[in-house]
Amino acid sequence: MSTRLYEHPIFLEHLTPPGHPERPDRLRSLNIALEHPNFERLDRRKAPLANEDAVLLAHPEEHLTFVLRSIPDSGDEGEINQLDADTYASPKTLQAVLHGVGAAMAAVDDVFSGAADNVFVAARPPGHHAEKAKAMGFCFFNNVAIAARHAQKVHGAERVAIVDWDVHHGNGTQDIFWDDPSVLFCSTHQMPLYPGTGKKDERGAHNTIVNAPLSPNTGGDHFREAFKSRVLPALDDFRPDLIIISAGFDAHHRDPLAQLNLTGEDFDWATGRILEAADRSAKNRVVSLLEGGYDLEGLAESAGLHILRMMKG
Repeated sequence: MSTRLYEHPIFLEHLTPPGHPERPDRLRSLNIALEHPNFERLDRRKAPLANEDAVLLAHPEEHLTFVLRSIPDSGDEGEINQLDADTYASPKTLQAVLHGVGAAMAAVDDVFSGAADNVFVAARPPGHHAEKAKAMGFCFFNNVAIAARHAQKVHGAERVAIVDWDVHHGNGTQDIFWDDPSVLFCSTHQMPLYPGTGKKDERGAHNTIVNAPLSPNTGGDHFREAFKSRVLPALDDFRPDLIIISAGFDAHHRDPLAQLNLTGEDFDWATGRILEAADRSAKNRVVSLLEGGYDLEGLAESAGLHILRMMKG
């Protein structure tokens, strides 16, 4: 498999208050892991900058305007504005989020053009909590939703599947695609937990929402069973042209923000199952976007194994 990775120094310049879990060290820990010789063949590229209008693929103009007005405009690089209980913007946040959007769109271009079989985007801040018109949960714009819309608009994808294994439910992605029969959204997540959505009976207007909530303190066996009984059958029934992963690694047993007990091997296993599903219907096209993961060791281990599995196929 040819695997490409998008990264950019700007992602380290989105600042949050001291002690905030969504911090630049997350990407620094991943970069250390990627120094291993196993990743020598990884095609590492700088994330391109998206135009602000790209955000309108998944969000109304009013939301874009709100985020633009929330960015500190002073010359003080340390200034931080608070958007909600846990979402903060610093002077370089807009550049970071637009490079994240640009990388997600470029990743879609890569797998449709054949430039890469699959792509991982190592960007921050994350995006899956951003609803149509609401920034929340560390997230400003919903990168996976924008990527899906880009695949449909530019590459003619008829069906796009999004698999979200972040420990927190991707309420934003569900909100954006609730009424859309052309996008399948599957999520495994801890419940109860922030943001409180993601019950099994939340199925969308066209039964294209598949939620598989997991109880606190459960581990890889429950996660794998949810994949085998709910996520994988939904993928095979839907037969997507592209699979996008909301790759959060905060279900790892070391993570401080939740109580699931997954290991790096569980993410490796899930990655392999998604690659198999993509081989059956999507010509191996897989795009993976980093979401959560707040223990540095757990994130580096899990994301490293995820990327390595993508490289091996």
